[in-house]
Amino acid sequence: MEFSFGLEHEVALVDQAGSFLDFSRLKYADLDRIIEKLPLYPGDYDQLRVGDAGIKKKRWYIECFERCNCDEQVVDCIPKGLEIRTTIQPTIQAAVAELAESYALLVKAAHCFGYRPVCVGFNPYRVEFEPDPPLTDYERTMQEQSPSPETLTQFIPMVTYGPDLNLSAKALPIAQAIDIAQKLTYYSPCLVPFSLNAPFYGGQLWTGLSARTFVRTGARPAALVFVAEPDQLIKSTPSLTKLARMPAEVGRIEFKAFDVCPDFTLYAGLLALLKGLALDGFLRGRALTPNPTLHQLSARLGFGHERLFLMALAVIEAADLALTGDPDQALLEPLKRLLLERQSPAHRLIESYHRLGSIDLALLEQASVNVEPAYI
Repeated sequence: MEFSFGLEHEVALVDQAGSFLDFSRLKYADLDRIIEKLPLYPGDYDQLRVGDAGIKKKRWYIECFERCNCDEQVVDCIPKGLEIRTTIQPTIQAAVAELAESYALLVKAAHCFGYRPVCVGFNPYRVEFEPDPPLTDYERTMQEQSPSPETLTQFIPMVTYGPDLNLSAKALPIAQAIDIAQKLTYYSPCLVPFSLNAPFYGGQLWTGLSARTFVRTGARPAALVFVAEPDQLIKSTPSLTKLARMPAEVGRIEFKAFDVCPDFTLYAGLLALLKGLALDGFLRGRALTPNPTLHQLSARLGFGHERLFLMALAVIEAADLALTGDPDQALLEPLKRLLLERQSPAHRLIESYHRLGSIDLALLEQASVNVEPAYI
């Protein structure tokens, strides 16, 4: 079966003094001037959605909370950071290579205005987002009437930073894509420790590895499938299925539970892991919605929790077996090392914090991690 791959990577920023920037300090115009300096690829539009507000015109766009007036017009956009998305690629290597290239262009453009991208899964200083001014009656009505249950938890993404790892296959029936998403949802508590990268909360070191995973579990999806027809939707909270908004989305499986990764080599391994699990025929676990208890254990302890460690061991062995003879099998090696060492990216960030005595300095040090895999 031939798969296609894509990546979406959220980026936080610090200013020239090294201070973290978020919705409390950023204006839309601050980030829009960065986007203006980046190239436009008109050929992307059959793959990448622009959206109703027209914000997503490029491979880079401003991740924000849109405010609407009573005439359904977008009148303001409150930014949290930037997002990079790749076009649909035939190989994992090509998807990661495009992400690395786009990231390098973003670093250069941001530098022109005194900004620097950093990588962390949860806002290290702000624990929640409250719209100011509060939602209007119209906005609340639209929120309550939305067919997506995630609309009721739409404030959570304003303090979290995560990737979407996407895979699809033209030969894959929708029923099978949904089954794979249910498998990924079931095993997601033992998958996320490979990426946990949010050890700060409220300006302090948190008592775990990922405040993001702890906060979003049960409220946001772990995996999501885009379907072509309304009768293919499965009702669940959070969502497991979503109606495709353009033909290129039909059949796409998105894994949404990982934290952002400072080293893009890790994304290659994680995409290979998802591919292996899609091909696997032995693992029997399935779930419509993520397990909150196991996800919160994972957020605090990662592979230090014995049950999660053993689950991850079984999962990576299943993916490894399913990829036998496939060149992508080699991409699992960094994940195997993390698992055997019971490590997550957060461990390095915590070590930097203890050594440097500063969240901002720790983030800046992690930002220097190589994002261009050696195999590209």
